[in-house]
Amino acid sequence: TAVKNNYIPQTTEEEKVIAAVKESSQAVVSIVITKDVPIFEKYYINPFEGEFWGGDFLIPQYREKGSEKQKVGGGTGFIISKDGMIVTNKHVLLEEDADYTVFLNNGDSYPVEILAKDPFYDIAVIKIKTDNQVEFPTVKLGDSSKLQLGQTVIAIGYALGEFENTVSTGVVSGLGRSITAVAQGTSFAESLEGIIQTDAAINPGNSGGPLLNLAGEVIGINVARSEAAENIGFSLPINMAKRDIEQVKAEGRIVYPYLGIYYTMITDELVQANDLPIDHGAWIGHAVDGSKTKTAVIPGTAADKAGLEREDIILELDGTKLDSENTLAKLMLRKKPGDVVLLKILRDNKEITKQVTLGEREG
Repeated sequence: TAVKNNYIPQTTEEEKVIAAVKESSQAVVSIVITKDVPIFEKYYINPFEGEFWGGDFLIPQYREKGSEKQKVGGGTGFIISKDGMIVTNKHVLLEEDADYTVFLNNGDSYPVEILAKDPFYDIAVIKIKTDNQVEFPTVKLGDSSKLQLGQTVIAIGYALGEFENTVSTGVVSGLGRSITAVAQGTSFAESLEGIIQTDAAINPGNSGGPLLNLAGEVIGINVARSEAAENIGFSLPINMAKRDIEQVKAEGRIVYPYLGIYYTMITDELVQANDLPIDHGAWIGHAVDGSKTKTAVIPGTAADKAGLEREDIILELDGTKLDSENTLAKLMLRKKPGDVVLLKILRDNKEITKQVTLGEREG
C-alpha cells in the first residue's frame, strides 16, 4: 500500500519519474501461476513380514495422497485495453495445465485466458476473464524507434515475484542488441534481436513488465537480465509488440510470414573465418558461429517450394540489401503471409533470383 506523504521532488527529472510511475502503476499487474501438484505421504513396509527372521526391518515407501494447488511461477504484465487485454512475456506462460491469475495494484484478482503467443518473439497477449462490466486502467504505448542512448527509463514489475510494483530507474545503455535469453528454471531459450539494453534493475518476476519513458509511455517489455554482470537488463522494443496487439484485436491470433530456413546474418568475423565471397546477406544452413545447422531448408515450406538450398546467401529481399541494419527478420516483419517476394541469392558465386510466396506461422 502506498504511503501518503507530502514529499516535494528535488529535480524536474525526479518529478517526471514520480508522475510516470503514479500514472502507469495502476495498469501493471502481477501474474501468478498455480498448478495442481501431487502430494506424497511416507509409509513403511517390512519386505520380510511373516518370516520368522524378519524382525522389525522396515523400508520407507511413498504413495500419492491427492494433490494441492501450489504457486509454480510468476511474472508481470501491463494492461493495454479497458476490457482487460494484457501484454507480457511468452516465457511467463510456459506452464502447461496451469491456472493463471492476475493481481491488480488495488488487490483485486482475476483469472486470465491466453489469447496468443508470438511465434518468434518473447511476447504474449492474455485477457482478464470477468462477468462484470469492469473498466480497467491502461498504459500508454510510446514509440521505441525514437529512443536515444542515455535516455532515462523506468522499469516497473514484481521483483522476485513478491514485491509489488517495484520501481527502478536507469538509462538506455544500448540499442539493437542481440541476446540469447533463457527462462529461469526451464530449458526454454530463444535468440532475440533489436533489444534495448538498460542499467535499470530487471529481476526475476519483472519479466513482462513495462519499461517506461519519462512521459509514462511504455517503450519496452522487460525480458531478461544478464547473469554474468550487474546492472545489465534487456527489454523488447514496444514497437515489436504493436503489430501483435493489432492482430490479436482484429483476428484473435498472431501470425507471421514464414520462409522456412535456418540461417545467420553474415558478419565480418564470419567472412574472415569462413573465407566468404561477400560481406553481407543471410547465409542459409549456418549458425551464428558459422557451424552448419542440422537442417537448412525446412521441407514443405515456402523456401523449399521456391528451391532455396543450403549455402545459398540471400543478398536482397525485394531490392533491399540484407545487412546488419536491414536483417532478414526485420524485413520479413514488413510482409504478410501470402505476399510474393523476390530474393536475390548468391549461389556458387553466381547471382540468381527466386520468387517466393511466403507461408504462415502462428504462435
